[in-house]
Amino acid sequence: MVLPKFKIYKTKKEYSIQKWVLFFLLLFTIQFSFASYILIPMDVETQENHLKAYGITYWVLAKNEKVNWLLNYRGGSFLLKDSEEIRKECQIRGVSFEVLSDAKTAQILDEISSPSKNQEAVILEKAPKIAVYSPKGSQPWDDAVTMVLTYAEIPYDVVYDTEVLEGELLLYDWLHLHHEDFTGQFGKFYGAYRATPWYINDKKEAEALAAKLGYEKVSKEKLAVATSISDYVIGGGFMFAMCSATDSFDIALAASDTDICEPMFDGDPSAPNYQSHLDFSKTFAFRDFILERNPLEYEFSSIDMTAKRKTVQKETDYFTLMEFSAKWDPIPTMLCQNHTALVKGFMGQTTAYDPNTIRSTVLTLAENKVNGEARYIHGIKGKGFFTFYGGHDPEDYQHRVGDPKTELELHPNSPGYRLILNNVLFPAAKKKKQKT
Repeated sequence: MVLPKFKIYKTKKEYSIQKWVLFFLLLFTIQFSFASYILIPMDVETQENHLKAYGITYWVLAKNEKVNWLLNYRGGSFLLKDSEEIRKECQIRGVSFEVLSDAKTAQILDEISSPSKNQEAVILEKAPKIAVYSPKGSQPWDDAVTMVLTYAEIPYDVVYDTEVLEGELLLYDWLHLHHEDFTGQFGKFYGAYRATPWYINDKKEAEALAAKLGYEKVSKEKLAVATSISDYVIGGGFMFAMCSATDSFDIALAASDTDICEPMFDGDPSAPNYQSHLDFSKTFAFRDFILERNPLEYEFSSIDMTAKRKTVQKETDYFTLMEFSAKWDPIPTMLCQNHTALVKGFMGQTTAYDPNTIRSTVLTLAENKVNGEARYIHGIKGKGFFTFYGGHDPEDYQHRVGDPKTELELHPNSPGYRLILNNVLFPAAKKKKQKT
């Protein structure tokens, strides 16, 4: 920075003013010559737009720049190398940021590394390639994940049965499943919606797609899809699922050797005593669940807690994020980063999980303690990881078929949506070498 030239003044007052101007110009120059990092704070007090902050982080990763995720430091802040381009992008997207000197950055990292602090700096290395499993046509409900990815300006591709069965999941690091039924029972919508045009049309399209792909029934075709997704995770993929995709996925795998569909779904009776033929060794998260046999019931099994929430009121429906050791358990800590430990509850076809049906090897990340239900769980399958998140839309308490979509411009600091975006960045984390 070139300082302006000043003429010599005769009066002491003028000379004093000149000295102070020079002092502040030098101070400004020194400050920014040592400003080598940008901190994107994620606490409740200073961040204007938490959701778009994830988009900035993804955008930086996409430029092959590394990012430090500061776990449990000011709500899970992000530390980036400073550049004018990043500052401008933050300003354009309305994301709060702070410019740090090398000395201040070193001080923060030193504090985080202290054994007395439940904090850790995790390096994010690359932007994960994202696939969203969804039908190509419009649906009478909305997908919270695609909405938040779009709002945060994080790119993704849409894949469905054809792409999955052709092996295209290998092109992606992260897969999302939302309001989907892998059991072939068409979402258990038969009781309430069997006469509606969208249900009739969706059923016809699903049957036509199954036939095109060489399957006699939708249930068999969906089982093939679920098996392909299972292989993707076992091979090292990351899967994130919400709402009915979570339990219907495991049910389909458990029922791979029996027929659980009634005639209105697949044209023939279900297998006698099919409950006893379930194979729980094939599932990801759940075990010992009881299937709902009534085709008129909008429910799949005893996994879901929706019908067991009689005493839960909307005004007091909150779930609590678990606290983990950032240094020893960085994965669950990453998945739980937030600016609050208490998150507003929301419902779905699958709202929450009965702890009695969850495998002992699966980690509960958040729970509603009042109702004794797990809301957010995580596990390892083979070389890969999966996370299941109960409920449909974190900012719509009881989203119904045909309801208008949530406008995230009204919820830029949503803690419930932050949990989704934690999962988006999770595959970007640098893998630490195993200690042997």
